[in-house]
Amino acid sequence: MRSASVRGTPRKGLIGGVAAAVALASVSLFTGAGASAAAPAPRVDNPYSGAGVYVNPEWSAKAAAEPGGDRIANQPTGVWLDRIAAIDGANGGMGLRDHLDEAVSQAGGRQLTIQVVVYNLPGRDCAALASNGELGPDDLPRYKAEFIDPIAAILADPAYANLRIVTVIEIDSLPNLVTNTGSRPTATPECDRMKQNGNYVKGVGYALAKLGAIENVYNYIDAGHHGWIGWDDNFGASADLFAEAARAEGSTTADVHGFITNTANYSPTREPHFSVDDTVNGTAVRQSSWVDWNRYTDELTFAQAFRQRLVQAGFPAGIGMLIDTSRNGWGGSARPTGPGPQTSVDAYVDGGRIDRRIHKGNWCNQSGAGLGERPTAAPASGIDAFVWMKPPGESDGSSREIPNDEGKGFDRMCDPTYEGNPRNGNNPPGSLPDAPISGHWFSAQFQELMRNAYPPL
Repeated sequence: MRSASVRGTPRKGLIGGVAAAVALASVSLFTGAGASAAAPAPRVDNPYSGAGVYVNPEWSAKAAAEPGGDRIANQPTGVWLDRIAAIDGANGGMGLRDHLDEAVSQAGGRQLTIQVVVYNLPGRDCAALASNGELGPDDLPRYKAEFIDPIAAILADPAYANLRIVTVIEIDSLPNLVTNTGSRPTATPECDRMKQNGNYVKGVGYALAKLGAIENVYNYIDAGHHGWIGWDDNFGASADLFAEAARAEGSTTADVHGFITNTANYSPTREPHFSVDDTVNGTAVRQSSWVDWNRYTDELTFAQAFRQRLVQAGFPAGIGMLIDTSRNGWGGSARPTGPGPQTSVDAYVDGGRIDRRIHKGNWCNQSGAGLGERPTAAPASGIDAFVWMKPPGESDGSSREIPNDEGKGFDRMCDPTYEGNPRNGNNPPGSLPDAPISGHWFSAQFQELMRNAYPPL
């Protein structure tokens, strides 16, 4: 289910100027003037500062092949390891070592960050069939021996010691144990099972310990998004659960460099036209149907506040946050230019919100979405980077059942004709039609993301 304290002084600077892989020979890869050749470097506070970021040549080629796609084909995106076969390269694609070798080539002796999504927990994504994985709920030994151990062995190769390797640890996992278990109306038997057997917590802990032992690896745990854990009964409970996982299976909180919010989701970075502190005719915005008593309206305020709560839970004071802005721009003609009318609190919020989803619980191939802010290092206090961790144009899930050998099911939240469930307030899912299975190229979505980009392309 993808439905949902200040760190020193703000650090400025762009991730960018990274050329598409097809044009590496002629384009500079790095930001900032005067970058020098990198000797083996000590661990840094922010792995995005002062570094270029890896452009995945497979994604870049798909983007460049689309009409107008050359405008963004040079942007850095995450490399997803979503099954065991992906480590060596599935269906003829690049494997992890191939990407790391390419990253060394792109670096050319200078500093480069590569982003790797580690995503194959036992019983993965217990509340969304579209992103179910290949491992059963009790397959923790396979997860350790056949997935995490080989990844760690490759990342520890001295050939890659000069890369900064950002690992995003198991999106859509731990928050499900808080929001989709027990007596909650959103609970699922699958999530209850994963809470009872402890394999999400154990798996995340094991991954953190193995990968965190590598000096140039920077672990970021997935932290849902404001429309998922921004409510009072989810906020602190999630931070405490993350701390439990960070101390499991030999890990410590020192193995966690930070957290990422909004991965593969659509929550805006900022809602410019209203805040939770606003009132309309004496009624607080928190009481509106859209906000629904959440304490946050966007990802930036949520990420900064959640960072403080994570430190209270025992994480190091220096942790940083990432925000996935790959599909949260919500530009185009439907983007409001100011607040809604003050005739009622709902009219005020609905008329002014840039998030045009039917419900915050809608997460699959959202109609009307656009590219968000471009990948940027240190854009705000406590934020290590805005990133495009979800490669734009890769589907969230199929809009009908499509047989496949990737362990990915059919989730009705990806079917635009669906009438909804308790996790999205029994609303239509707002998804695009004719979508392929998750991770496969979805040209119609890519074109819509470019049309609705904000800032515009």
